[in-house]
Amino acid sequence: MLYGDNGNSVPQKLYVFLFQTLIFAAAVWLLILNGFSELNHWFGWNLQKGDEGRRTILMAFIFVTYLRMQFTIFYLLKRKIPWEEAITLPFAFGLYYIGFSFLGGITEKPVNGWDILFILLFAAGAFINTFSEVLRDRWKKDVQNKGKLYTEGLFAYSMHVNYFGDLLWVLAFALVSWNMWAMIIPAFLFCFFAFYNIPMLDKYLADKYGEDFQEYQKKTKKFIPFVY
Repeated sequence: MLYGDNGNSVPQKLYVFLFQTLIFAAAVWLLILNGFSELNHWFGWNLQKGDEGRRTILMAFIFVTYLRMQFTIFYLLKRKIPWEEAITLPFAFGLYYIGFSFLGGITEKPVNGWDILFILLFAAGAFINTFSEVLRDRWKKDVQNKGKLYTEGLFAYSMHVNYFGDLLWVLAFALVSWNMWAMIIPAFLFCFFAFYNIPMLDKYLADKYGEDFQEYQKKTKKFIPFVY
């Protein structure tokens, strides 16, 4: 079971940390340490170096995401991580860290005013995701709330507002890349949340909380606040 089974999962977390760190290092090599030139030399490719300011923004996005993921995995995440999930997580990090490094790192378009908006979008998504989880974690630590459904904080605006935050910061990654192919990643993430992860989690919550969940579902948007 993906939800509801608590545990430390230390080996799985260390595995995810190790591979995420290796992927992070690869992104540093690409964006900061002239990795694109090395790839051109090794394989005879003709990858453009890209705008330095854009590569700096991408690296900052990756660094913030890397730190947030460590905080989430080692502090906020209380449930067990099955090995099949732990093994697949690095692929997601690879898509974000390496995929966006390639797609945006070769973009020669100079940084402009739109990119400031994309940076703000990234900050908003990262904040919504992490802050919503921190508030929920604090609420759950209160013994008076044991066995209750959390519907407060940012979760009062969306049943899965943490996923909405994820979608925003991934969308910001794609937008700041200024590469049309990058938009495939947030589009896929939206479909994954809307048609797989959220329905699966809703079923678990409905079974666990019954009428409380049904009432919450009636008055709260499922994914995107005020919209859907």
